[in-house]
Amino acid sequence: MTPAETLRRRNRRLGLVVGGGVACMVGLAFASVPLYDMFCRATGYNGTVQTGGPAAPGAAANAGSMTVRFNANTHPGLPWRFVPEAANVSLRVGEEGLGFYRAENLSDRPVTGVATYNVTPEVVGKYFHKTACFCFNEQTLEPGQRVDMPLTFWIDPAIADDPNTRGIRTITISYTFFRSLDDAARSGALANAGQHVGPARTTTE
Repeated sequence: MTPAETLRRRNRRLGLVVGGGVACMVGLAFASVPLYDMFCRATGYNGTVQTGGPAAPGAAANAGSMTVRFNANTHPGLPWRFVPEAANVSLRVGEEGLGFYRAENLSDRPVTGVATYNVTPEVVGKYFHKTACFCFNEQTLEPGQRVDMPLTFWIDPAIADDPNTRGIRTITISYTFFRSLDDAARSGALANAGQHVGPARTTTE
């Protein structure tokens, strides 16, 4: 084998190694957000709420009550008005709760938005279960259109047995609407939220 052939073989081998390394790094970069998201959903870390089934019948019989506050935010790049229809709701722990948010397109053209969410205090994340919501579900609103977006949830009675949460009586769930998931990722919102999709009902007011 000539020196030139040996050099070409070494260059090809080096190219394959470098290419494989780059491919692995790109794969890890794309996987990091969903893997972190799965971890947060499983543990309630960083205020990420759980997405489970409905509350067990009778779970609230001897449980205390809780106030759930609804918070709404809109990314500056999204020309929407986004607000909760009620500031808060009180319910017994273990009972099914219901809330509504309203979004309105303030622009003169169709605009698509997508919402992320989290809860505070962060330690209650694993006890707050959403059974239906509009998060991570792209919503396209026509000019001037408004939609009501429902949220159903329940709070695990085990929250009263945890020394870190037993004294908490108010939980805040916050939604933020962005133009796209890319905007949400750049803001860090994707790392703090789980995914659960629910329907929106259109209004004609």
